[in-house]
Amino acid sequence: MNDIIAVSPAKSAIPFGALFGIIMVLEFMAGYILDIDPVSNQAYGVFINVLNYLILPVLFIFLQCNNYKKANLGYISFGQCLKIGVTICLIAGLIYALFTVAFNLIFPDFVEDLLRKTRTVILAQNPAMTEDQITVALSITRKFMQPYIVVPATVAMFSFIGLIYSLIIGAIVKKDKIQSFN
Repeated sequence: MNDIIAVSPAKSAIPFGALFGIIMVLEFMAGYILDIDPVSNQAYGVFINVLNYLILPVLFIFLQCNNYKKANLGYISFGQCLKIGVTICLIAGLIYALFTVAFNLIFPDFVEDLLRKTRTVILAQNPAMTEDQITVALSITRKFMQPYIVVPATVAMFSFIGLIYSLIIGAIVKKDKIQSFN
């Protein structure tokens, strides 16, 4: 009986990572089209964050680990779970980061509008801040919106999230093959 799966764990995770990334892009677009402001609408911001940083990664990692396990005659190692989880989140983060960069280049007013809204929230939460402090805070925010920072930071953050969740999920779903010593 052939118990070796034809596709590597990382390659098998690519479709789930792409789907996860596309879902995040669609969420962003829906919020933009419906003019839902995550800066001032905290409930929406919390919902999107819980969805993107907790529910979706856990769901996709768990589903793909189980799919891979079924395709591999009921076996999956801890290392394979890690590969699946990190790959899913890395692909999703890359898609979302590249989309964000493209969106900001196509709609540069979006960044300026976001910074204006951020300024309003900063003033509402910290009325004692001086104009210089606000300027510094907004300049730091603007720097973190640059493509050379957004892409690697987003990919690294999602990869780390994938690592953490796949450590947990891997501990739950792993089932190693029994090794015989002959």
